[in-house]
Amino acid sequence: MRAAAIPSTVGALALTLASAPAAASAAPHGALPPTYSGPEAAGVRAAARDAAARGIRWQPCPAAEQLPVSAECGTVRVPVDYTRPDGEHISLTVSRARATGNPAEYQGPLVYNPGGPGGNAMNFPLYPKLGGLWKRLNARYDFIGYAPRGVGRSDPLSCQHPEAFLKGPNHAAQHPTWAVKQAMNRKAAAYAAGCAKAQPDRLRHYTTPNNARDLDVLRAALGQRGLNFMGVSYGTYIGSVYATLFPGHVRRLVLDSIVNPAPDNVWYQANLDQNVAFERRWEDWKTWVARHDDTYRLGRTARQVQASFDAVREAVDREPAGGTVGSKELVAAFLDTGYADATWAPYARALSDFRKGEPGPLIKVAAPDMKKAKKEENGNAVYNAVECQDAPWPRDWPRWDRDNTVTAAVAPFNTWSNAWMNLPCAYWKTESATPLDVRTAVGQLPPVLLVAATRDGATPYTGALETRRRLAGSSLVTERGAGNHGVSGGNRCMDAHIERYLFEGRTPGTDAECAARPAPKPGARQQPLPAPGMRAAR
Repeated sequence: MRAAAIPSTVGALALTLASAPAAASAAPHGALPPTYSGPEAAGVRAAARDAAARGIRWQPCPAAEQLPVSAECGTVRVPVDYTRPDGEHISLTVSRARATGNPAEYQGPLVYNPGGPGGNAMNFPLYPKLGGLWKRLNARYDFIGYAPRGVGRSDPLSCQHPEAFLKGPNHAAQHPTWAVKQAMNRKAAAYAAGCAKAQPDRLRHYTTPNNARDLDVLRAALGQRGLNFMGVSYGTYIGSVYATLFPGHVRRLVLDSIVNPAPDNVWYQANLDQNVAFERRWEDWKTWVARHDDTYRLGRTARQVQASFDAVREAVDREPAGGTVGSKELVAAFLDTGYADATWAPYARALSDFRKGEPGPLIKVAAPDMKKAKKEENGNAVYNAVECQDAPWPRDWPRWDRDNTVTAAVAPFNTWSNAWMNLPCAYWKTESATPLDVRTAVGQLPPVLLVAATRDGATPYTGALETRRRLAGSSLVTERGAGNHGVSGGNRCMDAHIERYLFEGRTPGTDAECAARPAPKPGARQQPLPAPGMRAAR
């Protein structure tokens, strides 16, 4: 599962919004709703009070953040362990782009999380440059990005040498042998040991509930009674957990491309389900390429396009493209087609050019960028730390082998790659937590807006339906027949719903639908922006 980048924008059909009640007023600083209890409650209160008193000292951003001079940066202190609020702390980095519009229409700060686990939102102040929804929202909201605990400069977690993590070429066996499986188990065990060595005392505190508690401390540091939050992909799970722990602190909550929060889905089953959903999106891409065989010459049927891809896969294992792209890097790159339709044309062109003896475009999209090794390894480390700690994982390899063999029979494209990415959880050195039972009662929350696409690969649509059932007062807007992961800022109909909700607190009341965006046009050569969302096997 992968972290977010800046989304792209394309048009679609608009729907009329129905009225819903305005958002309820939120509780004062540091106050927790009566439904929340547990050993961390006092620690959250203390940390929120301290954050409200300290505020955030906004300054010019460090050069490392690569933000414009108009952006501001600061830090917020959070306890490593909320049961020991006077103990060790982490400083979370925070960024801000001030609201640009009429002060009379100012709505406050809008906090953003792009997904992951391991995603970094420090670049959120850049989003208004895209125009459209983001520019309009920034007119009324301060855009607040942040790096969650362990991410970026927020006391970064690292489990192995970054260059060793990213270096290619690597082989991805379609039908792994017993020897391959044993080798991958040894590698996973070594990785888990590396994480435990790096953070022996903190490792058990990288959890989604702690990310939600950190979010409430950030709310207090911003001086807000109620939180305005927009989460994409894994960010929706943080938002769902936040709504459960702090329903009285929610002002506006937008969840985009939604993780299934059912306790028995987090996280082992979620990854198996994700493999099947990505396979469906892979079929969508192959079908689209086949429809444009006159442009790409990769086959007139999805099966023929798969054969072309398999031929390239075998070729890069015989002779790695650019010396760094093997089958693992190839599969990881083309998983992007499951995230965003914007990748379809340039990735088809890259595959087509390689078949014609021009490897440059394929190398451009698939080669490891060693300049990003530190960032990629950090994101992967936090991904494993959170997912392995959030919920129990099977500790016996036969269970993994059986479940992934069954899944690979119907979803061969990414199943084994995803299994190897998650396998450190079978060897994790701390005792995993019990997932929070996400749910709210009628009247606990103000209206909440859920948005999702029916063919999403990274967060299957069932997650949106389950979240709507669990968060009383939520409304779901569906992009029907579409599969882009992260629907905000790209569909005018969706954007209209989001804008109305964030500006006026109104949802459709009942569920609503938007038409899918037009299919991409063939022939594009430029490399698109990466898709936002959950981390998938890389």
